[in-house]
Order: sequence, then structure tokens, then C-alpha cells
Amino acid sequence: MRKVFGMIIVAGALMVSACNTVEGVGKDVSSAGSTVAKTADHAK
Repeated sequence: MRKVFGMIIVAGALMVSACNTVEGVGKDVSSAGSTVAKTADHAK
């Protein structure tokens, strides 16, 4: 029972950290897209 409970806690921690990672990647991609859009506007 303790092993199952421990595995659930570890899995939960991994899921939470994965969500933060995906959110960070999303922000990075959004930032890169904004930079490309600004560069394109300046090139017009």
C-alpha cells in the first residue's frame, strides 16, 4: 500500500512539473512569434 501511495505522489509531482514545462515552452514560442511579427512589421 505504501508503494502505491508513493508512486501516486511521484506521478502527481511529475504531472505538475510537466504542466509547468509545457506552459514555459508555450510562452517561449509565443515570444518568438511576437518577435517575428515585429520584424515583419518593420520590414514593410
